Amino acid sequence: MSPLTDKGKKREAKKPDVKRPEAKTVEMKKPETKNSNGMKASKPEVERSLRMYRRMLMIRLFEEQVNELYTRALMPGLAHLYVGEEAVAVGICEALRDDDYITSTHRGHGHCVAKGAAPNRMFAELLGKEAGYCKGKGGSMHIADPATGNLGANAIVAGSAGIATGAAFSAKHKGKGQVAVCFFGEGALGQGVVYEVMNLAALWKLPVIYVCENNMYNEYTHFLETTAGDILSRGPAFGVPSESVDGQDVTAVYQVASRLVKRARDGEGPSFLMCNTYRYTGHHVGDISREYYRSKQEEHHWKTDRDPLKLFAEKLIAQKLTDAPSLVKLEDEVRAEMKAAVDFAIAAPYPNADKVEQDVYA
Repeated sequence: MSPLTDKGKKREAKKPDVKRPEAKTVEMKKPETKNSNGMKASKPEVERSLRMYRRMLMIRLFEEQVNELYTRALMPGLAHLYVGEEAVAVGICEALRDDDYITSTHRGHGHCVAKGAAPNRMFAELLGKEAGYCKGKGGSMHIADPATGNLGANAIVAGSAGIATGAAFSAKHKGKGQVAVCFFGEGALGQGVVYEVMNLAALWKLPVIYVCENNMYNEYTHFLETTAGDILSRGPAFGVPSESVDGQDVTAVYQVASRLVKRARDGEGPSFLMCNTYRYTGHHVGDISREYYRSKQEEHHWKTDRDPLKLFAEKLIAQKLTDAPSLVKLEDEVRAEMKAAVDFAIAAPYPNADKVEQDVYA
């Protein structure tokens, strides 16, 4: 042993016996979750945000499966995908009650999912199976689910405007505070029925909200080539308040929808809401050569910089409402749910031929 060590040992022996204080356990505070206004998020706000993200993800992955069913030649006919527009349907339907009504369009899968329909029965309907919502007779463009307030999709441009307004008329006279929402694309602004029903809704102060999903293209033509004047000026011409919102921001859509829904419930009449959005895919699943009417650069911009799921995920993580691993886990769960729903639909039987005239009205 070296002298230095020896001296060190002697000095150590002369140290007074000092009683050390007991170590205290310090509980680390978790960072507070914040809402979009920078305030502490309440539990219902957190639950609502995560529910909206899950619904948006369900729509996105549902539509991916629809496209795969088409390419595998398992789905009869065509389908019009809602990919890119998820924040509109989810933001608005989140503001509705279960007994509120919606009417939809040929691009209606997103509205159907957002209002609470079961994916397995939706896939069954798309494949023409008896387990579908319309027993396989409606297909992609005619799904209806009255149990969740979905009065049906419609292949006629603006075809459901009258149905939604009629539902609002019924709701007003029943006096239960129900509201109707009419979804339609900007191409429907060239149809007279939209203005006829807006006129009646304004005169009778009906609880209906006309939601224009402006995804920029009427099939294969940019809306500026088909729609004259200012879209938002149409509502005020009938005394109907009109607003515009970023359709890629689900929180913004939900906030404005909540206000308009409350207004309708309070008996203040109809309103018009334009949601500026974008469809990532073609007009229908067979529209794969889109270069002749829109550029790849435009598509890339919307898919990378304006994607509603990406924007909302970033916001949820920034507000500490969730984290990236949790969102990955959620995506895995929803993918598994969609695969199971597709398997259910493929295995489901077709309706018997003797049922061809049932549930058909002439």
